Amino acid sequence: MQHYGFRFLLILACVVLIVGSRPASAQEVGAIEGTVLLPNNEPAHQANVLIIRLGRVDETDETGTYRFDNVTAGTYNVVAYQTGLDALPQSVTVAAGERAHVDLTLRVTPIRTEITVTAAGREQTAFQTVQSVLSLDAFDLSESMATSLGEVLDGELGIAKRSFGPGSARPIVRGFDGDRVLVMQDGVGVGSLASQSGDHGEPIDASNVERIEVLKGPATLLYGSNAVGGVVNAVSLHQGAHTQPHQGVRGQASSTFGSANAQGGGSFNTAIGAGNWMVWAGGGGQRTADYTTPIGVVDNSKSRISNGNAGFGWFSNRGFASIDYKANDGRYGIPFASEFHGHHGHEEEGEHEEDEEELEGVDLAFRRHNVRFTGGLRNLGSWVDGFELSLNYSDWNHDEVEVAEDGDQEIGTTFENQQFSYRGVFTQGAASRLRGSFGFQGAVRRYEATGEEALSPPVDHGTFAVFALEEIGFERLQLQLGGRIESNRYKPKAAVLRTALHHDGEEEGEEEPEPVTLPGRNFTGGSAGIGARFDLWPSGAFVANFTTSFRSPALEELYNFGPHVGTLAFEVGDENLKRERSNGLDFSLRHQADRVRGEANFFFYDFDNFVYLAPGEEVIDNLVKADFSQDGARFLGTELKLDIGMHENVWLNLTMDTVNAELTATGASLPRIPPLRGKVGLDFRYAGLSVKPELIMAGRRGDVFNTETPTAGYTVANLAASYTIPKSHFSHHMSMNFFNIGDQLYRNHSSFLKDLVPEIGRGVRFSYAVKFF
Repeated sequence: MQHYGFRFLLILACVVLIVGSRPASAQEVGAIEGTVLLPNNEPAHQANVLIIRLGRVDETDETGTYRFDNVTAGTYNVVAYQTGLDALPQSVTVAAGERAHVDLTLRVTPIRTEITVTAAGREQTAFQTVQSVLSLDAFDLSESMATSLGEVLDGELGIAKRSFGPGSARPIVRGFDGDRVLVMQDGVGVGSLASQSGDHGEPIDASNVERIEVLKGPATLLYGSNAVGGVVNAVSLHQGAHTQPHQGVRGQASSTFGSANAQGGGSFNTAIGAGNWMVWAGGGGQRTADYTTPIGVVDNSKSRISNGNAGFGWFSNRGFASIDYKANDGRYGIPFASEFHGHHGHEEEGEHEEDEEELEGVDLAFRRHNVRFTGGLRNLGSWVDGFELSLNYSDWNHDEVEVAEDGDQEIGTTFENQQFSYRGVFTQGAASRLRGSFGFQGAVRRYEATGEEALSPPVDHGTFAVFALEEIGFERLQLQLGGRIESNRYKPKAAVLRTALHHDGEEEGEEEPEPVTLPGRNFTGGSAGIGARFDLWPSGAFVANFTTSFRSPALEELYNFGPHVGTLAFEVGDENLKRERSNGLDFSLRHQADRVRGEANFFFYDFDNFVYLAPGEEVIDNLVKADFSQDGARFLGTELKLDIGMHENVWLNLTMDTVNAELTATGASLPRIPPLRGKVGLDFRYAGLSVKPELIMAGRRGDVFNTETPTAGYTVANLAASYTIPKSHFSHHMSMNFFNIGDQLYRNHSSFLKDLVPEIGRGVRFSYAVKFF
């Protein structure tokens, strides 16, 4: 059935391509121009203006003026935005040979236009997308600043955090974790190993990016088979700024400090344009100490992260090329890891016990170097408008550092992950009803681990894919079709030493480990999808999507074997795993007006050969033996959000999300699925001031995996306040977040350590961010 569905979507896509790509008759063109002003009526310098239907963006000059030439005659919606500010969309009609004039005024408002480049590979408003997208700009991020990506995004609609302590927190999207959530920076995978283990974090520092976008639901068509659950994309300042030639100086700076974990940090980034050239540089860092809970301090929960970047590029109206370098460095503690860590060599029993007694803690230290070349051509023609090529090399290393009571440090395991990736995308203009992109993508990866937790042999991993995502627009209907064919190849590079296990999990007597040669595996499959967006009323839309997606088993699912503290299990991979297939349905009802904004999302995903870690009754090295197994599974969930302007200066904010995930054959719940969550808040506003009291609520999670314990529900009170000062060349944002006011004791169901440590207690965080342009 699934194969027939995939073939049907491919045939339908071909029909749409033929119909939508018919040559358009020659059409007359006009222009759109105007001025963008700040709330104080000063001109808005370097504000972005977007023609929503066309996806064309222009930037205002010193006088706040913008202009679009060669706009096909018709009616369009135009919106202006800047970090922390936006203007109400305005409708404008373009007549052939004439200039249409529309002025826009930016405002400080809780209903801001969310911009995304992740959903379709070009600039769009989140309201107009066919997928469900969340976009947080630099001011939003400054209010929830943390050293890990999962901590920053935790609590956003449909997003939770998986953690083994605050330094390793990683986003869970709609209940999906690990290899099913792809984390990228500027549209390219970061090359980390965070998806492979619960105690591995991502290198992204949220204080150092322009915005973070989360594409919820399958993103396999554009980005890869491991994006079946969603994509998190961090967009850098320079990457979002220079799609066109840019003059002058722009940048951002931030600082953060807070209590309950002694948080402190800062960042600075700038980009300078002169003529067709641009150079950029920046960096920053954050640190925290051990965090405090209502029952005491959590030892070894400290964290730090630092980063730097630099690059230059040449940009014109017909082409561009740039080179960018990024470096990341960090270290964080893994609470309670010393209690699970053992020395799995062949020491004498007395030496083994002595080593365990001396182990004080375990830290994870990482570094990443990344070099990227991006180049392309544009304004090529009426059908293929442009081409962009990205070449990316990432060198990732992290060490698991064992710290003794006397302060001595020893590296227990070292992980190396080098990856070269490439991506070429052809973009299509809007000369006809059809627009979109198609292209190719591939990567070559070398992975190796040495030491106590070297669970797999060195592996070479290669992937290649071709893809297309096309849209055809009608007056009130937007239709999207896409397809992707991808191949993944795994090749183990050496035999591994393994000791046979009894059926009860005990190792075979005193036998020496035997060398085992693991087979290489090749997986090829296709993904396809169809989506539609219907305008139901002027400020409302209904969106429906069907996606059938393919995912190759991950490296750790195929080849891991041994004790793994990062999952609290003795993992046993299966080199005979089959490819995973899912069919998904997404429905969304959206409304966005001046005083009311609402979103209701419903999703259902059905999996064949779903890969999961299945613990049994056996215990090895103080860890439960768990096999990577396959079975049918389904995910069912709802996300609701409603913002109501009860008065010009008083807003009511409501959110709720829930997901239920289980194995279809037995009805058993899958592990670490977030509970039912809700938020009730008020937003009191006056000019640039915002004061937001809120209650965060979570229900009891009682339907749990067989090795999990239920998690009690909780209610946490927070109070946030912020003040925004927009000027022509500067925009200041100051914020205060008084969190967990009642010092509530509560636990995160998605944490590997929830039975050992609760979440952070009462504290306050102050942040300041400034944009200059």
